[in-house]
Amino acid sequence: MGKRRISLQNIVASTLWLLTAPSASAIVGNAPAASDTRSAVMIVGSAGNFCTGARIARDLVLTAAHCVQAGAEYKLVEFDAARKPTMLDVETVVRHPQFDIKALLGHRATADIALLKLKQPLPASISTASVAALDRTPVPGDTFVIYGFGVTARGDGRTSGTLRSASLVATGKPGNLQIRLHDPDTRNESPGLGACTGDSGGSVVAGGRIVGVVSWSTGANNTAGCGGLTGVTPLNLYLPWIIERSKALNSPLRQ
Repeated sequence: MGKRRISLQNIVASTLWLLTAPSASAIVGNAPAASDTRSAVMIVGSAGNFCTGARIARDLVLTAAHCVQAGAEYKLVEFDAARKPTMLDVETVVRHPQFDIKALLGHRATADIALLKLKQPLPASISTASVAALDRTPVPGDTFVIYGFGVTARGDGRTSGTLRSASLVATGKPGNLQIRLHDPDTRNESPGLGACTGDSGGSVVAGGRIVGVVSWSTGANNTAGCGGLTGVTPLNLYLPWIIERSKALNSPLRQ
């Protein structure tokens, strides 16, 4: 079966629909719109999905592998100061070869990492973020900040399209394969802050650098939905691959 051709007209219409959303106050919960939006981008697919990513080189975006599956094409959405969207072409999509969608759907650790090479560099208004491995094994209670363009109410696409952030803390047994985050105020016992649809691939930041990407979420008490746990794929095991692929794509990272 051939690739599904992306419709620029349909993407623009969908994006404009997102921008007509009523004001919302959170990723999920009560987090405000993010104040630092410099490196974040929205990714839109021809199959109708959307995700979040971050510019890590002049024409290279880091996101989650499950956001850019085979059989679809992708574009970036860049907003100007007036919130007018511009579509940017993606030239190459590279998913980590060890990514396993079945593991992801079971909330198990997998290489949920991908790179998008653009046909043209992103505008100078979108800065380049640095990526890094965690300098130590995380422990419960460590704080991370997540970023995403996703919905603030599950199933309501009209609440998406604004970059938001939330400070969450590690729970369970965090490590180099997977980190699970929750809202320190609700602790996955009741709905709180957390990633939701459209936040996948968004940056997970510690110490001012991207140390992971958002992979999945649950509702409170591990139910289906959002506002409970946020699953993170840390970059530790995959940073060498990211560096090697960025060089192969002629988009070396800022070191």
